[in-house]
Amino acid sequence: MSKLRFRISMSLDGFVAGPDQSLEQPLGVGGERLHEWVFPLEAWRRPHGLEGGVVNESTPVMEEELSHIGATIMGRNMFGGGPGPWNTASPWNGWWGSNPPFHHPVFVLTHHAREPLVMEGGTRFVFVTEGIEHALAQARRAADGKDVALAGGAQAARQYLRAGLVDEMQLHLAPVLLGAGERLFDHADALRGLTLAKATPAPGVVHLKFTRG
Repeated sequence: MSKLRFRISMSLDGFVAGPDQSLEQPLGVGGERLHEWVFPLEAWRRPHGLEGGVVNESTPVMEEELSHIGATIMGRNMFGGGPGPWNTASPWNGWWGSNPPFHHPVFVLTHHAREPLVMEGGTRFVFVTEGIEHALAQARRAADGKDVALAGGAQAARQYLRAGLVDEMQLHLAPVLLGAGERLFDHADALRGLTLAKATPAPGVVHLKFTRG
């Protein structure tokens, strides 16, 4: 069976987003500081259609993270568009423009039904209202033998972690203190059998890989 692989950037004080998240500041106040290590990377820029970039100790981590992924799961907050029913007059189509960097099916956890959204480059957003296990089953079928990425945000990740459904977790620990915002771990038992397998220091970040068993 394909693995569910979770990855996220986190501050030293445990926040994965800053306070006051909004359409104008989707990562919250100061939240972009968690990702300053990845924006210059060639391995990040290439899937986003950008040229150039640096190669450093984070490069193999990113390349491994992006390899053998056939589908992605994310929460409604990560897809964006605000809470509540979808705006049919002015539909929200995500943060990534007409050609998102996924290039495979993406399953969005939501309480509000919506028809699938087909974008350029092979990305197809499917909106799942039946819960995390139903979304994972759909994603595994769509992945066709490849692994499934769990992209966040924190609320979606906590549900999968507490259910013991995450097979691998990559924490990108940034040397940042946010002081407030959205925490990833509300309870110490959230790891549910995941143990540290590898730590990789790199410029502006330490990559911590946890595996099951």
